[in-house]
Amino acid sequence: MYDDVDPFIGTEATALADPSGIAATWWWPKPQVGNTHPGACYPLGMVSACAYSGAYPTGYGLYDLSTEGVPTKVHDRPLASGFTHFQQSGTGAIRKYYNYFRVTPMVEPLDELGRTWDLVSEVAEPGYYGATLDSGIQAEITAGPKSVVHRYRFPEHRSGRVVVDFSVGGLEIPYGATLPLRARLEWVEPGVAQGEIVVEGVPLAVYLECDATQWRQMLWYDRRLMPAGQRLDLDSIRPTTLRPFGLMWVGPSEQGQTVELRIGFSLRGVEQARKNLHADLGELGSFQTRRAGTRETWRGLLDAITVETEDDARRQVFATAVYHSLIKPCFAAHESPFWSHKGPFAFDVSTMWDIYRTQLPLLTALLPERAVEFANAMLTIAEEEGNLPIGYRMARGSDRFSRQGSALVHTLLADLAHLGLPGIDWDWALVHMQTDLRRGYGEEFLLQGSAQPLTHTLDLAYGYWCAGVVAQLLGDRALVAENSEMATRWRNAFDTETGLLKESTYYEGTLYNYSFRLLHDMRSRIELAGGDAAFVALLDAFFGFGADAVVQPGERPSPEEMLAGYALGRFEGLNNEPDMEAPWAYHYAGRPDRTAQVVHGIVHQMFAPGRGGLPGNDDSGGLSSWYVWACLGLFPVAGQNLFLLHPPAFASATVRMARGILSIVADGFIEPRPGGPVQYIRSVTLDGSPVESSWIPGSELHRGGELRIVLGDTPSDWGRDRRPPSTPQPTQGLLP
Repeated sequence: MYDDVDPFIGTEATALADPSGIAATWWWPKPQVGNTHPGACYPLGMVSACAYSGAYPTGYGLYDLSTEGVPTKVHDRPLASGFTHFQQSGTGAIRKYYNYFRVTPMVEPLDELGRTWDLVSEVAEPGYYGATLDSGIQAEITAGPKSVVHRYRFPEHRSGRVVVDFSVGGLEIPYGATLPLRARLEWVEPGVAQGEIVVEGVPLAVYLECDATQWRQMLWYDRRLMPAGQRLDLDSIRPTTLRPFGLMWVGPSEQGQTVELRIGFSLRGVEQARKNLHADLGELGSFQTRRAGTRETWRGLLDAITVETEDDARRQVFATAVYHSLIKPCFAAHESPFWSHKGPFAFDVSTMWDIYRTQLPLLTALLPERAVEFANAMLTIAEEEGNLPIGYRMARGSDRFSRQGSALVHTLLADLAHLGLPGIDWDWALVHMQTDLRRGYGEEFLLQGSAQPLTHTLDLAYGYWCAGVVAQLLGDRALVAENSEMATRWRNAFDTETGLLKESTYYEGTLYNYSFRLLHDMRSRIELAGGDAAFVALLDAFFGFGADAVVQPGERPSPEEMLAGYALGRFEGLNNEPDMEAPWAYHYAGRPDRTAQVVHGIVHQMFAPGRGGLPGNDDSGGLSSWYVWACLGLFPVAGQNLFLLHPPAFASATVRMARGILSIVADGFIEPRPGGPVQYIRSVTLDGSPVESSWIPGSELHRGGELRIVLGDTPSDWGRDRRPPSTPQPTQGLLP
């Protein structure tokens, strides 16, 4: 799988073939670009590094700020003013961005720092990024858990330079810059420097080692050299007083001469940054050894899932989706800048409202110990700061999120409790789960029975249900009873006349996109809509069965165009994620055949190879992990210990689940082709035993085994009567 990954998928505007069938009726309101970057990343590592053009939103690429339709270009070709560190992955408009400590290799005078060079060529693979600037300098970068190594190959020149700019951050678009508040930097010895900036309220330290020890090293301020200076301290920097500053190595270069720059990072000072660098590299560490180590780590992770196909393009799209699913969040154990004690810490939890449904269940399957570590990091944040976060960046205080959702960590905790994975103090966890439900929007929900926007009503009711799962496993019957009543309040969000959610101000969508969430009591949800037939009719209208094809928004769409599109009340085709679980709502009404048709349209028409191969923002792997699950023929119902079944997109696959290897075999599988037929499930067995239901408990599937799915070209009766459970009960006795 490693050799099949293309990190450039999703870096440019969506370029998919014209959709057909029901896929042609889906409307795409959000930015038509993946917003990924091809930079060097370690799996779930603290830091990334990539060419920096200043474009939205990662600092890499071609585009201006974009919230709707086709993104507008700010560059007509790949450019870079250097190479920066810390990029988000696939996000949309989330306030400030990173891109700190820009490293620029130059043969031009320091006065030209900040100009851009053409990227003559680019290459990327997991853990590695390379590019050649039109100055003739070849650049390569690789990353470790808390470090990055740059390697530059210079042409012959009397004045080669490696310049590190401590003052740069954020983006080049208007209002996109992030300014340091304080900074200090100093030389330690020849070839060694260290420093720290305080940016967005966070102290970010670096320890740098450069093997160009024969070159002069010096600090610079306002593009003027400080040859005698060994230290620079800047306090209380303001936008009006900020001047560029940093350090550099400079000297004559021979043709093909290489210079390595090794950087360790820490949120707890330069001494810890030094330790992190040496821990990542070892005593004799170099670019080659770090790249080899990161390559093997990625290879081991990516080999946790294999698929069988003769279509190289489909294998590439799938492998890249697995790769994108394992970039975020950033794990940085013992690195919290907000409290002093050791323990798990994670940041760049930038789209929890997307990843909780797909990426966190994938993390639980492939790396269960990391899922536990992440859960403990979230619980520590709750203890230190008061809430289980639904978003968490490397920034202090105000850059937490609130509008997008509530009580989302609860689903992960419920899943981990179902599985009985070790490493969590469940009494401690339950206290924070309950406390979190009564803060923020929870107070309004508690007192009035609902919260605005109404998606929070669904979130909180589900959060109470998930906390009830943990309470039941711990034997707290009183709390189970209390939470069971609160969990029924999801009804208060719905209009019994329409069978849909009531009007409200919905985050990134309309009432239609949220009306078909997989709740904990889908039987009652369907009854509220008027029964199976009425519910299926609502779903059919939402997914565009029998509807005319739509015209997608172009560049800078007008308000009238967007309002007309939203008025369709249509599925967004994974261009946006609020309705990513809606295709499986059919299962609960006894129509898994409809799920098969919708998922087939998404998998085979909304994803493709190439830089424009994603239908919308990847959202920290939330979109890519959806694709992984969909291709495997499984969909996790987060928090409920359930996997819903549908036809897989490959003839066979193997998946490393939390407790064993799962083999998936699709008998009768036909390799898909444009305009080809949909396949349907005829029968299923797990280790030879028939599976009559359209679902399998997660605790069974995570043990592994052989899942054999027999496919046909027409719908069957499989799964129509044995529907997924409503208010599923946890298995007793899993928790100590």
